Amino acid sequence: MNPVVEPLSWMLGTWLSDPPGAGTFPTLQPFQYLEEVYISHVGQPVLNFSFNAFHPDTHKPMHRECGFIRLKPDTNKVAFVSAQNTGIVEVEEGEVNGHELCITSHSVARMSFAKEPHVEQITRKFRLNSEGKLEQTVSMATTTQPMTQHLHVTYKKVTP
Repeated sequence: MNPVVEPLSWMLGTWLSDPPGAGTFPTLQPFQYLEEVYISHVGQPVLNFSFNAFHPDTHKPMHRECGFIRLKPDTNKVAFVSAQNTGIVEVEEGEVNGHELCITSHSVARMSFAKEPHVEQITRKFRLNSEGKLEQTVSMATTTQPMTQHLHVTYKKVTP
């Protein structure tokens, strides 16, 4: 592993939602989802990730995103770059402190025919809890709604 990404080594592995994740937003009916997360490295000063969500009953694919997590060398500053199957591309920036990563969107771009309302800002918090499980909370603001929690999921590690 490149030593630059060592502060994020607690995120590495394959993770599965346990229990299913919960989603809500003022313009949506509450929902649940299953999710597989893969976070890996190939020796570069960056982590690779993919998030793959599935319907809990039918197992049909839902949300997908993939990208990279970079650390600014010799700091706790982090950049999270992702592309989503909804047509959104984003750069989020923030800090890692111990086993917690908090990031906020720095830029959000979308394809010209993306569904409305448009996402304008996203925040994420990842943390490794005392049971060794990874938790993620995602909040977002759209063109019609202020910043509101959208997703919360807890993952158990299935491979290192």
